[in-house]
Amino acid sequence: MKKDAARPTAQPPKIHVPLIEVRGVTKTYPGRDGPTESLRPIDLSINEGEFVSVVGPSGCGKSTLLKLVAGLAPASGGEIRIGGRRIVGPQTNVGIVFQNAVLMAWRNVSNNILLQAEMRGMDMAAARKRAQQLIEMAGLKGFEKKYPWQLSGGMQQRASICRALLHDPAVMLMDEPFGALDAMTREKMNIELQRIWLESRKTVLLITHSIPEAVFLSDRVIVMSERPGSIAATYDIDLPRSRSLNVMATPEFASYTRMIRAHFYAQGSLDDH
Repeated sequence: MKKDAARPTAQPPKIHVPLIEVRGVTKTYPGRDGPTESLRPIDLSINEGEFVSVVGPSGCGKSTLLKLVAGLAPASGGEIRIGGRRIVGPQTNVGIVFQNAVLMAWRNVSNNILLQAEMRGMDMAAARKRAQQLIEMAGLKGFEKKYPWQLSGGMQQRASICRALLHDPAVMLMDEPFGALDAMTREKMNIELQRIWLESRKTVLLITHSIPEAVFLSDRVIVMSERPGSIAATYDIDLPRSRSLNVMATPEFASYTRMIRAHFYAQGSLDDH
């Protein structure tokens, strides 16, 4: 008896497992005049390889949230997990990039990047090899021996990103990394960051005041309310990758920025968004 031809089986849907889990997290600071509530209960999940940006008014607790995820400050309530492990102190599997590059003036690019290896007790031969790979990925080849004062602001931030990636962290936390740059350099750095992220596929949490920057870079944009900060809205950014600056001229891009900006008008606060 002839057997029926095998029928193709449907592929199961891809299951997204959160790498970062924020559950009921609050933050309150003590003070002379009583406690100051910085964050109301925050619930947030970020999947592995996802690029998520957080925007909100000044003082709403964006940077506080990033510090809590990094383990640099304790939460007042709730819990945060990375890779299923509860955060109880500074994390070794994250890389952090701040608004200022914070490079040592007396160390060249290579040695600034390798500072991460020295602090962590990494194998230096392996660290030098990875540092060179990151330098090439970031477009800094030929500038290895240059000192910070010989670099543009954008190049300094590239070196800072390389330093944060040296130990191959699971998560990149970025707190207004391009806030001090001029508009044109900032746009170039957005392109560079997207390229680096597409190559490394790290999980990124970016804090920014710039709505266009958030929309351009992100898979999702989290909108926070005024202090005490809470999540007011979440937007999935359905724009094709990779993105050129031309995407900013499209109706879809304008629609996202308009919807997000409307939250700040509704709150009565619009900083440099």
